Amino acid sequence: YSILFIVFIILLIVTAFITVALTYFQLAAEDHEWWWRSFLCGGSTGFFVYGYCLYYYYARSDMSGFMQTSFFFGYMACICYAFFLMLGMIGFRAALFFVRHIYKSIKCE
Repeated sequence: YSILFIVFIILLIVTAFITVALTYFQLAAEDHEWWWRSFLCGGSTGFFVYGYCLYYYYARSDMSGFMQTSFFFGYMACICYAFFLMLGMIGFRAALFFVRHIYKSIKCE
């Protein structure tokens, strides 16, 4: 479990850094409506995981039948939605911290 925990921490750090970088590029292009984009950027990993679940179901698993399919996709939809919300929140909070930090250092004279 320690390796899994380390990988989870690395996922959180990478999500925060990527969201901050994309928020910086957005602010550099003078697009100051960064709130939802930072949330979607962080949470997009949930979409990727659900896409991988589709691949796994059709290419690798031997599941068949309505009940197995509905349980697999239902549970994976709940898990991927939780990933979306969790990583979206991490991305938004990192971008918020970054934006507050860079705009706090601006001096108006």
